Amino acid sequence: MRMPTKKVSGFTSVLVCVLLLLSSCSVNQKIGKKVKSTFLKNKNLSNAHIGISIYDPASNKFLYNYQGESFFIPASNTKILTCYAALKYLGDSIAGIRYREDDTAVYLFPTGDPSFLHKDFHSHPVHDFFKRTTKSVYITDQSWKTEALGNGWVWNDYNSSYMTERSPLPVYGNNIRWIQERTAEENKDSMAFDQSLSIYSLPEVNWKVRFNTDLSKSRFFVQRKKNENVYEITQGTEKKKEQQVPFVTNGLLAAVELLRDTINKQIAITLIPGSYKPFNNPAIKTIYSQPTDSILKIMMQQSDNFFAEQLLLMAANEKYGFMDEDSIINFIVETVFNHFPQKPRWVDGSGLSRYNLLSPKQFITLLNTMKNEFPLEQLKTIFPTPGQGTLIDYSKSDSGFVYAKTGTLSGVVALSGFLYTKKNKLLIFSFLVNNHRTTATEVRKNLQQLADFVRNIY
Repeated sequence: MRMPTKKVSGFTSVLVCVLLLLSSCSVNQKIGKKVKSTFLKNKNLSNAHIGISIYDPASNKFLYNYQGESFFIPASNTKILTCYAALKYLGDSIAGIRYREDDTAVYLFPTGDPSFLHKDFHSHPVHDFFKRTTKSVYITDQSWKTEALGNGWVWNDYNSSYMTERSPLPVYGNNIRWIQERTAEENKDSMAFDQSLSIYSLPEVNWKVRFNTDLSKSRFFVQRKKNENVYEITQGTEKKKEQQVPFVTNGLLAAVELLRDTINKQIAITLIPGSYKPFNNPAIKTIYSQPTDSILKIMMQQSDNFFAEQLLLMAANEKYGFMDEDSIINFIVETVFNHFPQKPRWVDGSGLSRYNLLSPKQFITLLNTMKNEFPLEQLKTIFPTPGQGTLIDYSKSDSGFVYAKTGTLSGVVALSGFLYTKKNKLLIFSFLVNNHRTTATEVRKNLQQLADFVRNIY
């Protein structure tokens, strides 16, 4: 009686495998047809470079691949790599400042914390420490080993808030908020001074400001000189308008100048004798500022370039004792990412650089690595879901089912992340589109249609 039983069992096993294979082929074919109709036959995307990978981690199989191994400019999908580095090396809380002290002085070692005096945070332990101390304060930039602007950034975007300078001690997000307000309707028939108009900055600055006398302009606008904190302000007709403009950091100089006014205390920039290695120097203490996840949420959900750049530099500082993105990138690529299907080209934290090159399969590998190393529930609080942040315009019916990072540059749209199907199966996907000549909004609609389609068929 045992022999027939074994034959039936073997036949059943083979049958299950065949059915699974046919099911997988069927899904692949269905997705392939959708990709052709949505992307490949779309006249607006006829010249675009398109890469699509969809992976089922439970079966360790790709459901679909189209140019999955080709390289693409990933734009802000690069922040997924930075998110991994931050989760790996920064711990549960951000090191706001490190210091040592003696009887008369406090010696500060900046960490690159982007949250210091940032408007999105109400608690600032480092600022409280500065206010409390009665000792002389000294600070060093010995750990700063990089430049204010990243490799491959577009230089003439320097006045835009999305290209904020990096620095060892960021303050106020390294941006000045310029605000125009009116308390009454403007008298357009009078050339008299408009007393209802107020233009001011947050924080207040003592830097040079001149006003554009061209009264034909209707839009409030602030233009900074490229290499100086000198600003030209054009009055607008708006009742209230705000513009954030990055300031020239000059290493520690701008931060120290702004802090002197904020804490009413002199801070001297100096070389501090002795090596700075926070992980092996018991004399150096740490003040923690914010939960790491709270900063990662801003970086991922608002696609904040400044936070991304600073977090990558902080990861380098935690590992090496100095801030240099190349060092931490090279280490991660050569060790942690050595199982990638190809070697990525990764040059900055934010994805502003067009020198970054990754493939859809590399993003699949990265996201699967993150899922295996960190709690998925934690990742789901960090990545935006439809109705949040950069996914605010995506269908809210996908909220709680899709967790993904967007990416946008001129001619570039990207979307990579996690997706739950209608049958509650977890998939990992990466959609990368380069060299399109239509609108980013149109491409995003196509990406969402594909994600919705996959959700419903698997």
